[in-house]
Amino acid sequence: MTLVRSIVTYAVVLAYILVAGPMGLLIAVLFRWKWGLYALGHAGVWLALTLAGIRYRVTGRERAPASAAVFCSNHESNVDPPVLFQALHPQLHVLYKAELHRVPIMGKVFDLGGFVPIDRGARDKSMVSIARGVEALRGGNSFLIFPEGTRSRTGHLLRFKKGGFIMAIEAQVPIVPVAVQGGRAAMRKGSALVRPVRVSVRIGSPIPTAGLTLDDRDELVERVHQEVARLLEEGPLWE
Repeated sequence: MTLVRSIVTYAVVLAYILVAGPMGLLIAVLFRWKWGLYALGHAGVWLALTLAGIRYRVTGRERAPASAAVFCSNHESNVDPPVLFQALHPQLHVLYKAELHRVPIMGKVFDLGGFVPIDRGARDKSMVSIARGVEALRGGNSFLIFPEGTRSRTGHLLRFKKGGFIMAIEAQVPIVPVAVQGGRAAMRKGSALVRPVRVSVRIGSPIPTAGLTLDDRDELVERVHQEVARLLEEGPLWE
């Protein structure tokens, strides 16, 4: 059953991308219709999660600010990004690994959607990406960051990298701690099979950055790290 479900999910999602991707790109390029591009993206993610049997619950959504913010989440599985893309914000921008920009169609879609690639191995390039993120935040756009930089293989929260926090401080927007749990069992290491899972998303209270400077970034990183850890300790939302 898992094999059949996985094959159907991959086939249908690939077909959707091949049809909706070029169409969305054309519309976005010709008409600068960013909202439409996001609508197609959310439809595709909903389709993928539904076919794969991945369900999620969210608590604390009312805490998310109406204005621009940086959502800061732990990262334990491949299903975290699509779940959070659906759960957190209708037009959520993402700070993502630069190597994904080379994937056909995906890189162009990410560019038009306002996503920002970051190359953590090249400081000069990463600072340019951070500057782009700051500009987008000042323009009223919210971002999702995974400050651990990679998935945690054990479930223990890794150390946070500082790029997203620098963005928030320079843009003077709040950071919203997020804890996501339950997705690790969806895809086992070395396997492409997708198993049904129940994912929990806990959204914490925004942590303001108004008045902070880059000298305060280490303290801010530690404060957010502690809050994400606390949210994880509260456990999953599913019984």
